[in-house]
Amino acid sequence: MSIQPRAPFSAVHAPFALSVRFRTALVPTPFQYIGKGEQCVIKTKLALSTKKNAEATAILLEEPENHLSHARLNELIADLTAQHGEKQIIISTHSSFVANKLGLDHLIVLREGKVVRISELQASDFFKKLAGYDTLRLALAKKAILVEGDSDELVVQRAYMDANGGRLPIQDGIDVISVGTAFLRFLELALALKIPAAVVTDNDGDTAAVQKKYAAFDGQPSIRICFDPDVDTGGLTVKEKPFNYNTLEPKILKANGREALNKMLGTAAKTDDELHLHMRANKTDCALAIFSSKTAITYPDYITRAIAP
Repeated sequence: MSIQPRAPFSAVHAPFALSVRFRTALVPTPFQYIGKGEQCVIKTKLALSTKKNAEATAILLEEPENHLSHARLNELIADLTAQHGEKQIIISTHSSFVANKLGLDHLIVLREGKVVRISELQASDFFKKLAGYDTLRLALAKKAILVEGDSDELVVQRAYMDANGGRLPIQDGIDVISVGTAFLRFLELALALKIPAAVVTDNDGDTAAVQKKYAAFDGQPSIRICFDPDVDTGGLTVKEKPFNYNTLEPKILKANGREALNKMLGTAAKTDDELHLHMRANKTDCALAIFSSKTAITYPDYITRAIAP
């Protein structure tokens, strides 16, 4: 980047243009015509480079994520922490990426006139390295329901709608969040922020393993671990391995029957195992069909417990 005077400098006015270097060429571009994100980055760096601001002991920055891609935002945060890390930096943000990168153990949440801080959070380092998780969705929610993937999220949302007059959970301040395998880390965050949270998870044929996994949260009044206590079995095998009858789709089939699901999914399975294979291979499509259907299904009890008040 270079500054090219277009007119003699004066004490009153000094118009200028910025040349922005792209991949292969130096293209002279007036400042007002470059992207808003690039303008924000340049203005921020110029503001912090003045002698007066360089001597400041604290930096206040408002929503640095505006107009920036994740890659460019990551560069800006890295520059700020590298060049001004010895100062007190206070950043207001609605971006999980920013919060994760700066460390959730430094997070201050303003909620209903109260301030909530996290002094120690073991998961902070995890979220700092894998900053794509939607941690602020949890931090800003009235209540959270944590699920593993897209199909679970769609079914839980529809179950809530059926139980609450068609209202989506988010309309009542309840966020259904897909967290992959990071349940324990999100629960640690929920507990630290005193946010009620429910986990919807499969028992995968081993209820003792589920109980052991979540033992640290057993007895916590704000945490609810929801899974089917029954272990189902059958004779189906897939690639010479026993089929898992203890995930969401087989439990839905068990609760509703093959005839009802054939009608809803537009299938013509002649056996339960045939439908099991179809639902296993088309998890998201089946969940979307359930979510969009005009007919409500019967939900497994553990999902009903997760959406209960």
